[in-house]
Amino acid sequence: MKRTTIYLPAEIEVRLKRETVRRGQPMAELVREAIEAYLADGADNGPPGAGAFSSGHADTAERAEDVLGELGFGRVAADAAYPKPTRRKIARRR
Repeated sequence: MKRTTIYLPAEIEVRLKRETVRRGQPMAELVREAIEAYLADGADNGPPGAGAFSSGHADTAERAEDVLGELGFGRVAADAAYPKPTRRKIARRR
């Protein structure tokens, strides 16, 4: 085990000490249990909101180009006006 230091607000420290007396366990053991429970409670689920929505399609990754095309990504607007390239003359110093 590796030793570490944590800083607790006074009110949490008091509650933790009361719990150690109630359970008859060392404070370090309670802290380890609490950290383990916290990490086991979904720490590997990814970022918040990940997987919260379902499109109903299992093949979206394979159809990515088609999906983006349906939404208009990658198309050039018909009315897009592109300026013609011009040649600028560079003033020369004499």
